[in-house]
Amino acid sequence: MPKHFYPWIGPAAILISAITCGYLAKSLFLKRLKLWVERTESSLGDLLLDAMSRHLLPWFMLGAASAAAQVSPLADNHQALIHKIVVAGFFISVTLAASRFARGLVRIYSVRFTASAAATTLTENLARLAVLGMGTLLLLSNLGVSIAPILTALGVGSLAVALALQDTLSNLFAGVHIVASRLVEVGDYIKLDSGQEGYVVDVGWRATRIRELPNNIVIIPNSKLSQAVVINYHQPDKELAVLVQAGVSYDSDLGLVERTTIEVAREVMRDVAGGVPDFEPFIRYHTFGDSSINFTVILRAKEFVDRYLLTHEFIKKLHARYKNKGIEIPFPQRVVHLKGQARAGNATRASESSP
Repeated sequence: MPKHFYPWIGPAAILISAITCGYLAKSLFLKRLKLWVERTESSLGDLLLDAMSRHLLPWFMLGAASAAAQVSPLADNHQALIHKIVVAGFFISVTLAASRFARGLVRIYSVRFTASAAATTLTENLARLAVLGMGTLLLLSNLGVSIAPILTALGVGSLAVALALQDTLSNLFAGVHIVASRLVEVGDYIKLDSGQEGYVVDVGWRATRIRELPNNIVIIPNSKLSQAVVINYHQPDKELAVLVQAGVSYDSDLGLVERTTIEVAREVMRDVAGGVPDFEPFIRYHTFGDSSINFTVILRAKEFVDRYLLTHEFIKKLHARYKNKGIEIPFPQRVVHLKGQARAGNATRASESSP
């Protein structure tokens, strides 16, 4: 081996050792640590391991590169350059790992402290952007770049950006308001005053996506949603009343009708998925109609979409029970007396009876 290679044996050994230790730490240490975290059922531990696992080997390599440069025969300016590259790589790697951890943290706590099925992409992206922005500023500061002029330029340039992107920024801030107010959350079933209704799938930086029951997606700009009149069927509680309209003949025994109807309603609430078994159904008579006495049956569903199956099964069972009890559900009918025909009939009968 040529003599000029001897000074590089130490740096090469450091690099090879660091890469070997990195692989061992990733395959053995992290694996055992993951098994221990799974036994503790710690969500934060899972997030931390997930964020570190992709960057552990680069951290070993960056540290080894810095140490190898110190013992290498490189000139001082070259060593300083390598040190800056290592610092930059370390800050970039740590920032990416922290942004991934922050995104997962937002997702976990949004589910824990709200009824939402998942965090919105808006909150996740805002958390990532905040971490990436702080990491970038720290990186520039450690590289000797003054960040004061950058912040000044951003402050001046933000005015021009705000004027050029008024609609985009209005949707962004409206989305932040929607998420912060928690009046509409992911997983809620809502209905707008424009007629669209469905489950909130996501609140993004520009628009909110709603999945309607036919399984199509409605995209609504956040600014429009924040100004709309919205009915949220999941707040303050998912349970809601189900009103079923019915009518019986004027000849019916209304006491029997009430007892029979409530009996059927109890069976449906108990046996049909989506009913609330503990709820006591009731009816209220409200109208003397043209052909029937009309009333409302009040049931209760666990959430909005359960009302369809409850109503379906209730109408089937109630129709069969009324038929069995002899309770008539009349067809719409109206008695009409025509004065002209009545006079003509009376005159005909009078002429036939005269001698």
